[in-house]
Amino acid sequence: MRSDAIAYVVAGIAFGTILGWVIGTQQVRRAAAPAPETTVASNQQAGPTTRQPPALDQARVQDLQKTLASNPKDVKSVIELGNTYFDAERWDDAITWYRRAIELDPNDADASTDLGVSLYYSNRADEALAQFEHSLKISPQHTKTLLNKGIVLAFGKQDLRGAAAEWEKVVTLAPNSPEGQAARRALEGIAAAHAKGGTPTNQ
Repeated sequence: MRSDAIAYVVAGIAFGTILGWVIGTQQVRRAAAPAPETTVASNQQAGPTTRQPPALDQARVQDLQKTLASNPKDVKSVIELGNTYFDAERWDDAITWYRRAIELDPNDADASTDLGVSLYYSNRADEALAQFEHSLKISPQHTKTLLNKGIVLAFGKQDLRGAAAEWEKVVTLAPNSPEGQAARRALEGIAAAHAKGGTPTNQ
């Protein structure tokens, strides 16, 4: 699974500040979603980001395609192609390859969750949430799925109550894991934003 396939940024952005902004714009229904690394994903309000995406590793793509030409069912190479396109923020291509990976191995919760994150970055929050549900059918305690589901609920659907419920599950399941720590920071952000006058519910 992509180690960075988490649909929000930690470095450079205060989670509480972002959540406070989401709370303040719940009535608008379209809040900005945090993106990987140190950028903010584009949406209808915020407009496109000016940052250039990372370059695609063309040599890696060619090597993997050669492998698949001789063995089309090599699921590891299919996933690695998805990962390579993910790293380059080529979401449509990543989606294509993650879908193919799931066709080859329907029980791969990691690939399913990476697909969900890629869908979210393509401004397809509902499809992302549906994909996360598929991941959770495979692995009900998949903490990275639960963490990402909460993030998409918060930033894609402005449903902070639902997001908090998912993050609380992560903290309960794996409190000392990176996912558990991130979920705890998210919950603290909701509490801090709520204390400033917001209402952490989906209205």
